[in-house]
Amino acid sequence: MKSIHQVIREHINSYYDEAVEIRRHLHRHPELSFHEKETSAYISSKLSAYGISHQTHVSGYGIVALIEGKNPEKTCVALRADMDALPIFEQSEKSYCSVNEGVMHACGHDAHSTILLIAARILQELKHEFEGSIKLLFQPAEEKLPGGAKAMIEAGVLHHPEVKAIAGLHVLPTMEAGKVGFRSGPFMASGDEVNITVKGKGGHAAMPDLINDTVLVASQIIVNLQQVASRMAPPLVPTVLSFGKIIANGAHNIIPSEVKIHGTFRTFDEVWGKKAALKIEEIARHTAEAAGAKAEVFIEKGYPVLLNDPITTEKAFESATQYLGHEHVIHIDQRMTAEDFAWYTHEVPACFFRLGTANAAEGIISGLHTPTFDIDESSLATGIGTMVSVALGLLTETR
Repeated sequence: MKSIHQVIREHINSYYDEAVEIRRHLHRHPELSFHEKETSAYISSKLSAYGISHQTHVSGYGIVALIEGKNPEKTCVALRADMDALPIFEQSEKSYCSVNEGVMHACGHDAHSTILLIAARILQELKHEFEGSIKLLFQPAEEKLPGGAKAMIEAGVLHHPEVKAIAGLHVLPTMEAGKVGFRSGPFMASGDEVNITVKGKGGHAAMPDLINDTVLVASQIIVNLQQVASRMAPPLVPTVLSFGKIIANGAHNIIPSEVKIHGTFRTFDEVWGKKAALKIEEIARHTAEAAGAKAEVFIEKGYPVLLNDPITTEKAFESATQYLGHEHVIHIDQRMTAEDFAWYTHEVPACFFRLGTANAAEGIISGLHTPTFDIDESSLATGIGTMVSVALGLLTETR
């Protein structure tokens, strides 16, 4: 008699070509956060073809599907994938390169949706082999605040039936294809967006005595704010404050009256995060005032710390190990990146894990959010098998 893992592998072998086709279609037709209309319609059409009942237009373009096994009311676990892409111009000669100029799946959400779709097809065909229900969440807008997860939670996706545990994955281009990585406890940082506007009297750059040099003030603010992470943060609390965008729309000889600064604040301690926000505002304001200018600070609260439930993560780790083997399942470090899957982790026991997608021999090593990002498509099979195994494992353990 075949084991469940043998059955899963046989199904994956049968549907692998379809998985590649789906992933390439999604990669070729990316859509930005809150605009995933065609992506959602495509996923819905696949679910319908698989005979899986689902609801569309949940909190925008979200989709919620349900697979009922034997005794479906016994328990329910959820699996989540995100669907949106990034505003990046893809640099690729691949046949599946984005046809939507300036929009690209540079974070692997095309792979995430593909993995969940094929996992759903397999689970639908195995529904007489397990007890309970499996809820599938295809979520929009992970990449842009306020994010799609919170809105879907508010729409009630974790109820009717009540979700007892949830799992999700994310590609990791620094890990070789064929492997998955897990981390229990606080796994990913909170992420707040820092927005500072420096205002003053602009004018001719050759007459600095008659103006407030807003560009210089903005530069001083950025330098002074580095002490928030280097001197004010508790030494044992990971903290990052980085600025990635400065808009000083002057010229060689023109100092503008306004400069905008945009950055991100990350930490694993929400209490410290609130204190840091006050420090950021205080330093920016005082720095500007010392130069006769003014600084307006707006910090938009982003995603919270992602908390992997220890028991749920251990169960998922065991299920992945049983399916892939010990050599392919590893423990990984915390990450200062942020994820809106974190919202689910504050509602129900959760496990968010990473899927290796790198292939150095083939040159597939580009990082996330870069114009040359790609995946080793063999990782789709690894992700599908792991997702199915984790779902079944959580069903047997969750009451």
